[in-house]
Amino acid sequence: MDSEEDSFVRLLPEESPEHLRWEMERCKELSILGQDHANLQMANEAAEQGTRQLKEEGELLHKILEQQLSLNGDQERAHQIFAAKEENNRLKQEKQVLKNKLEELKKRVLWNDPVMMLSALPEKKMIFKGLTVNKEDMNKLMLTPLIHYPMPGGSALITFEEAKVAQRIIEMREHMVELSCGEELEELDRCRVRVQAVPVEILLPSALEVRLTQSSRSILVSDLPSLGICKEALLDKLELFFSKAKNGGSEVESREFLDDSGQVVLTFTQDGVAEPLIEKGHIQVLIGKGKYKVKISPCMSGDIANLQLQPSRCPRTVLLLGIPDVLSEEPMRDALEIHFQKASRGGGEVDALAYVPAGRTGVAVFVEDRG
Repeated sequence: MDSEEDSFVRLLPEESPEHLRWEMERCKELSILGQDHANLQMANEAAEQGTRQLKEEGELLHKILEQQLSLNGDQERAHQIFAAKEENNRLKQEKQVLKNKLEELKKRVLWNDPVMMLSALPEKKMIFKGLTVNKEDMNKLMLTPLIHYPMPGGSALITFEEAKVAQRIIEMREHMVELSCGEELEELDRCRVRVQAVPVEILLPSALEVRLTQSSRSILVSDLPSLGICKEALLDKLELFFSKAKNGGSEVESREFLDDSGQVVLTFTQDGVAEPLIEKGHIQVLIGKGKYKVKISPCMSGDIANLQLQPSRCPRTVLLLGIPDVLSEEPMRDALEIHFQKASRGGGEVDALAYVPAGRTGVAVFVEDRG
């Protein structure tokens, strides 16, 4: 066993000054240790409290974050729903605009497409008396010339059967026509008159553009029944029927019976009445005690928008000028025809002759030469 000097604890007498100093130092150390322990305990409690606060704050932040995310999601969905509604409204508006444009185009096409136009116009019974040779001509508008040619007094028109005869007469220009002795010329045995032959120039249409206009207030009523009543009575019954709102009509401003077709034009005082009736196409009309199916068509008016004319020479017709008034109408016509039928005079077979005495005027009608 170690000696007392080597012992870890030095034993001092209890009442010695050294022992007292040691006790004091030991008490100080214990006091410092206690204070450190208390400080550590307080620091530990503070750390635990801070940890709890941080945990609570973290949980609170987590909840707030979850709520914010949820709120953002609702707002995003609300924004998407609002955008979808806006797009739906925009598409509805575009659909309505396109629908209106389509209706407008249908109305325009109705009058630009001949096939659709024919289906809307009144029916007319036709009899086929010809033969279409070229299919290309089926969709063309064929014009039949009907030319009114004014004739001055002291003139005559002669149409020959051959164009070369007319050309020969024109080239000779002046002709001495021998008149036979008649009652009007008792003092003369023979009489000759000098006439001038000139070509006949007429204007023929080379291009024609017709603009059709649909009346916004009028309708054309066709397929009317034969009731054996006068026109005015029929017009009264039609006006009475179409003036009623329950029949789709309105107040009638005017009515007109077309004698050439047996159809009736009714004009209303207001816009927007004619179109619905036209769209129906046919309607049952109460006339007297019976109902009759009539056709309702648009009332069209045509105006010549463009007409181009070109001069044309009649190949077989000659105009004679300067004929004096020395014979009555019939003897002068016979004398002219006899003269210009003679081959020795440069003439040929006469197809037609018209004569207007001096002091008078006339009108000759030229039709299409189908010869």
